[in-house]
Parts: sequence; structure tokens; C-alpha cells
Amino acid sequence: MPVSTKQFDDLVRDMPGFGRDPVSIRRRIEMMEALLEGLFVIPGTKRRVGLDSLVGLVPVVGDIATAAMGAWIVWEARNLGLSKWQITRMAANVGVDTLVGAIPFAGDIFDFLYKSNTKNLRIIRKHLDRHHPSTVTIDG
Repeated sequence: MPVSTKQFDDLVRDMPGFGRDPVSIRRRIEMMEALLEGLFVIPGTKRRVGLDSLVGLVPVVGDIATAAMGAWIVWEARNLGLSKWQITRMAANVGVDTLVGAIPFAGDIFDFLYKSNTKNLRIIRKHLDRHHPSTVTIDG
């Protein structure tokens, strides 16, 4: 049974964080970036790693899965109205991460060092801070 736009909007209103507004989109993107790039800290270091580095250890399937999650961030950014240049930069970040990350061993080290989703989040935050200042969050 298809859901009408009104039913979807009513459902979204009752579930915070799932809206189409810039604040909800920002929260979703920040959560995905934290999951992919900063899930936990390596003991004895200040280096954060996430699913991008861990799932990337699984040949082919891991790289495709993390590329899909990174592409979702780019898709959400497109929905926010980022320019074609910004979207292209973000897609290139995901593409580089995927292509180099697919190389055995060297790609795993690259995944550990190159945080494409963090770079993309920085681009999105800059856009949101300029065009949607009400979405700014203060980290404490």
C-alpha cells in the first residue's frame, strides 16, 4: 500500500530526525559520518576508526558497502541544495576512497588515514552554516 505525502509528513512529524528539514538532514549525516569514521578510539592513541576502515578489510564487498554509505551522504547533500561543484568534490572523495581502498593491504592503510566522509561532512557543514544558520550546533 503506497504512503501518501500527507501520511509521510505526519509520520515524520512524530519521529524526530527523519524529516526533510536541514536540521534533520544534518543530524543524519553527522550520525552516518560518526559511524563510518569515528566509531571508537584505538587504545593508546587518539586515532578514531569506524566502519569504513573495519568493513573495508573485507575484500570487494566491504568497499562496495562503505562506498554506498558514502554515496548516501552525497545524495543527502544534493537534497540540501549544495552546488554541482561541491557535489562533484564530495563524489570524488568517495570515489578516491573506494578505488584506492580496494587495493589489498595498501588500501586498508589508506582507509585508515583518508577520511572521505569527514571531508564531505566538512563541506556540508560549511554550506549549512552559510545557508541554514539555524542548523548550527555547538559542541561542548
